[in-house]
Parts: sequence; C-alpha cells; structure tokens
Amino acid sequence: MGNHYFIAVPLPNSIKGELAKLQESLKQELTYRQWPYPEDFHITLKFYGDLPDNKVQELKDTLQRIQNLEAFSIEVGGVGYFGNPSKPRVLWTGARKTNELQTLYTRVEEISKECGIANENRPYRPHITIAKNWLGEAKKEQVNNLAKIKNEEKILTVDKIVLYQIFPQQQPKYHPVASFELKGDGDTGSVN
Repeated sequence: MGNHYFIAVPLPNSIKGELAKLQESLKQELTYRQWPYPEDFHITLKFYGDLPDNKVQELKDTLQRIQNLEAFSIEVGGVGYFGNPSKPRVLWTGARKTNELQTLYTRVEEISKECGIANENRPYRPHITIAKNWLGEAKKEQVNNLAKIKNEEKILTVDKIVLYQIFPQQQPKYHPVASFELKGDGDTGSVN
C-alpha cells in the first residue's frame, strides 16, 4: 500500500454532526460494510491515489494558486445513491454543483495536470459519502425509503480545500497534509 492522497472540501463540525446523526439512523435499516467515520466526511474534488513525495511537494507548491479564487457557499443535503437500486453501492448526501464549485474543480484538474496527473474523464458529481459497500440484497422498500429521508439542506461555506493522505488502518483515516484558503484576488496581499 503506497501513500494515497486526495483533495477535498472539508466540512465544518456542525455539518459533520448532522450527518453523523443521519448515519446513525440509517444504520438501523441499511446493511453497508463501511460507514465512514464522521471526522472523515468531505466533498472530494480529486482522488490522486499513490503519489511519490516529490509529486506531493509539487502539488503543495502549485495548489497555492487556488487562493486567487473567492470563497463561496453551496447547499448540501438530501440523500441519494450510486449503483444498482437493489444494492446501492454508495450512499451519499448531495452537494449542489454551482458554477463556483465547478470552477474550483476545474482549477484543481488544471493544476493537477500541470503536475503530470491525468484528468478525470467523467463529469464531476460532488457528494459526501455516508456509507459504501452494500452487503447482501437490498429490500426494495429500504431503497424506496431513502427517497423519503429528510436531510435538510444546509449552507456550506467553501473557503478552503485540503490535501489529505489516507491511512486505511486508522480512525479517522484521512489526515490533512496541507490546506489552501480561497481568498480571492482582492485581499491576497502578495505579488503574483
């Protein structure tokens, strides 16, 4: 197992706490193998996989440029899933894909490409994973009930992104390596 990394929008403790409550209620009804630790909740921008140390350093240096973007807000909420309805592979809470979020994603892709990391070839689907790896067959009513779950939308301020390293054996398993604040052009104070 190498050193695996990804970059994501972190969540404030208030939203993590709400999602932890949602997760607890879902655990009563749904059979998933993995329920991410609430500390690990995040919105992935890009998964890097295994990176050598020099590449991590290059990313840290180059991602500083993200600071030219302004902070913005998005809504997160609702419940959905990826995969077959009879055994939904990933259960998630949605994040609204605004122009600002798409721009942030595109900038991360551009910077990653400059560092020699290939771009994704599928559309960006922002989400917060609540559970993954379904066990056994789903009962239809369980999946239908997902649509009825009330997970009120909350406003998330996106004012930084974080590079995380994955430690599969630990709880929480995602450790921040570097963070990059979105400050916008007006108040960076530095000469580019």
